[in-house]
Amino acid sequence: MKKDQTIYGRREESRSLKRRKNILMFIILFPGIGVWNISYAQSIRSLVNNGNELYEKKQFSDAEAEYKKSLEKEKDLMEGTYNLGNAVLKQQRFDEAIQNYQQALGKTADKTIQSKIHYNIGNSYFEGKQYQESINSYKRALKLNPNDEDAKYNLSYAARMMKEQQKQQQQQQKNDKNKKQDKKEQQKQDQQQQKKDQQKQDQQQQQQQQKEMSKKEAERILEALKNDEKNTQKKVRKKAPVRMNVEKDW
Repeated sequence: MKKDQTIYGRREESRSLKRRKNILMFIILFPGIGVWNISYAQSIRSLVNNGNELYEKKQFSDAEAEYKKSLEKEKDLMEGTYNLGNAVLKQQRFDEAIQNYQQALGKTADKTIQSKIHYNIGNSYFEGKQYQESINSYKRALKLNPNDEDAKYNLSYAARMMKEQQKQQQQQQKNDKNKKQDKKEQQKQDQQQQKKDQQKQDQQQQQQQQKEMSKKEAERILEALKNDEKNTQKKVRKKAPVRMNVEKDW
């Protein structure tokens, strides 16, 4: 990056305010303007100038309000639209900045101004990390003004940032893939462990059941043996001879 480490620093801080003052002169010098229209134009110019002063003081939200007031008086005012884009860009509302710059493009046929607008559109895309879009905008700026050194520098810088972004994205995709694979492998291991645990639990339950069955079977057999013994004793008692007192023959 250049001195202030911001991609739009040199352009906006050192050039854009001067550009806006030059553009504002266009309202005053517009041919065929009447006395009432001059007064009306001066009121609009006053609003834009107020916005510029606030912008220089870095009071960007207040500058935004002044530019919007100028557009309420003259909705087709390119200067107000362009400057409003700068003010919201400074507040990091990049989509709004791009929208205002694109509207400003439709309000001027001056290729030099259009080049500057495309430059700032590129800055807005860059700040939003949309590097491919910023590259396209800088190329449009250079097509209209091939001698713009700032646009050349920013184009080169945006290209480097896009490569770095792509590299990071590829690394992130690789990490995500590895995480997904690790998660899948962990799930597989968990399932296998669950299966082993279930098999162990089933085996223990089966052994317990067999143990309980063996105990019950032993009790049943013991009970059967007791019953058989009782029945045998009954039969023996029935078959035993009856002892009688027989007198001896003397």
